[in-house]
Amino acid sequence: MLPDHTFSTTVGGKEVIFKTGKLAEQAGGAVVTQLGDNMLLTTATMSRSAREGLDFFPLSVDYEEKMYAAGRIPGSFFRREGRPTTDAILTARLTDRPLRPLFPDGLRNEVQVIITTLSSDSIHHMDIMAVNSASAALMISDIPWEGPIGAVRVAYIDGQLVANPTIPEMENSSLDLRLAATRDAIIMVEAGANEVTEELFVEALAFGHQAIQPLIDVQEEMRAAIGKEKRDVAMATLDEGIVTAVKNRLGSRVKELVANHTDRSGRSEAMQALREEVVAEFLTQDETADVKTITEAINKEYKQAVRNQILYDGVRPDGRGYSDVRELSSEIGLSPKAHGSGLFRRGQTQVLSIVALGTPREAQKLDGLYPEESRRYLHHYNFPPFSTGETWFLRGPKRREIGHGALAENALVPVIPSEEEFPYTIRVVSEVLSSNGSTSQASVCASSLALMDCGVPIRKPVGGIAMGLIKDGDRYAVLTDIQGMEDHLGDMDFKVAGTKDGITAIQMDMKISGISQSIMASALEQARQARVQIIDSMLETIPGPRPELNPNAPRMETVKIDPDKIGAIIGKGGSTIRSLEEMYDVSIDIQEDGTVFVAGVDGPKTDEAVRNIETLAKGPELGRIYTGKVVRITDFGAFVEILPGTDGMVHISQLSADHLKRVEDAVRLGDEVMVMITDVTGDGKIRLSRKAVLEGMTLAEAQADDRPGGGGSRGGNRGGGSRGGGNRRRN
Repeated sequence: MLPDHTFSTTVGGKEVIFKTGKLAEQAGGAVVTQLGDNMLLTTATMSRSAREGLDFFPLSVDYEEKMYAAGRIPGSFFRREGRPTTDAILTARLTDRPLRPLFPDGLRNEVQVIITTLSSDSIHHMDIMAVNSASAALMISDIPWEGPIGAVRVAYIDGQLVANPTIPEMENSSLDLRLAATRDAIIMVEAGANEVTEELFVEALAFGHQAIQPLIDVQEEMRAAIGKEKRDVAMATLDEGIVTAVKNRLGSRVKELVANHTDRSGRSEAMQALREEVVAEFLTQDETADVKTITEAINKEYKQAVRNQILYDGVRPDGRGYSDVRELSSEIGLSPKAHGSGLFRRGQTQVLSIVALGTPREAQKLDGLYPEESRRYLHHYNFPPFSTGETWFLRGPKRREIGHGALAENALVPVIPSEEEFPYTIRVVSEVLSSNGSTSQASVCASSLALMDCGVPIRKPVGGIAMGLIKDGDRYAVLTDIQGMEDHLGDMDFKVAGTKDGITAIQMDMKISGISQSIMASALEQARQARVQIIDSMLETIPGPRPELNPNAPRMETVKIDPDKIGAIIGKGGSTIRSLEEMYDVSIDIQEDGTVFVAGVDGPKTDEAVRNIETLAKGPELGRIYTGKVVRITDFGAFVEILPGTDGMVHISQLSADHLKRVEDAVRLGDEVMVMITDVTGDGKIRLSRKAVLEGMTLAEAQADDRPGGGGSRGGNRGGGSRGGGNRRRN
């Protein structure tokens, strides 16, 4: 048996245990991490050689969510895990983002981190565990990496910041902050919040950064005790001779080009022409010149020229100041049949969001390790190739699209009405139509517009903005509303969404080793100012949610019945509920507590369905008059369906005030007639009278008339009482 080395520390009063040595011995680094009864196996492995021709670092992080970890069998047809769940993809992204900036520049060997769930207690969170476990595996591995990092979740419960809260504790938190940091600087932030202030958020960041210090300590202890020697890997570098030659050939031309072109397309065309010119000159002198290296050297000069202009001249590529927001515009109601639609534009970024409302049964059923069973608010984000003027195969949403959709969903959840207030399933789809920076935050804005256009009573509109950073030593510039170039050439992508009153979601990714809290505070304040400006622009288009739902949206009515009466609504084999849905063109959902949701586009039909459900729940009422349909005729009377799945018998003597020889003299199959309930027997059989309605009788008079020997001049009785009525209730 291989030795098992154990290390532990405490975060937020809970012990975090790292074990290594026993499992996965051939991986570059392998760690089993435990928190409560949660257990993860994380491996980090690097390929033996670099992949040829790559100009990027090939890192992959996979989170393998195994249902056996919770003692469950997957619900899929094959009864085994298939494609990752959304939560698994988001956990993999959360882990990838703080790891990636700490790998050395020029590394081209494939690195793969695989996190496998071995045990899940549904009490402690897995996502933050995954980040810490991955960091520990890399630390003890032979892979070059400039860690460690620590990660922690921070909650705000009853006025107190709490580190490493449990899943039940998070139910009472107004903040869900996940951060990862090195010893000295924050490197990744992901958060959802219920309109927290910028000041509280900065305080939470400082609190969280302090909380991760024990995790840094224990990983350094692991590295010193059992860490492998880091492998000597050849890094991809540019030939300095070519770089110098290209720089001399360019002179000041790139700087002048950047200064003289503020239009994106014009600058791109001019830069491409310059690249082709310089490459051609080099090839004229040497036909074997390395075109790829020459092009990379030109791009390096371009990047530096843009950064210098921003940082030292105070001018951004499109001529804006640091805190300026591009031109804003918005529209609503673009789709005539959708339940709500909103179009938001900020510069060249354009997103169309469309809302569809459904019944509670259309909520997403979740089959994962997280204890959440269903989700009634869904936000999906699509990024088609035409949005950037490119082409590629459409193969479903990529991880980035899933992550952006989740970010927008987190931003809007705090303002979505509760199920009690608005009992609909809500799906919003954001279609990116044009992209030049921060489409995820544009989708937040477009979705607020679409929800208000639909008539969803959101508490407040939510706006979003993306912030950037250019940093050189101690000098830095925080940029509001970054465009694509600034995102690509900058050091930070910091997305902030919220209402005018506070933050609802944040996502930050660093391309450098981290930033200080003072820079973070500056970015948050600039983001707040921009967010208010954007929301004001949106409110000029629509000042609030429409007072009525879009006419195309289903009408939802709620009925509360005795849970013991649910069977009467459903009927035998679901016959009654199907009959109601078909008859009134509605959708009916019944909850275990007796709450019944009725959805339909036709208001009067929906109301009639509600009345029938209430009547079914109460049961047949003596003396009540119903409009029913004749469903069967016998020689002694007619059976009339007064409610879906419930009918009673009208004796021939009670079909008319006149004496009848045949039932067909009064009614025929399929006729609608008004009848009164005159009797309900102990076994549920219902006795009806049409004559009582025609004659305007009271219940007592109708009962007296519908007895052997009763009736006299009202037409007599042909022994109806002796033959009884039938209840063909189909439940």
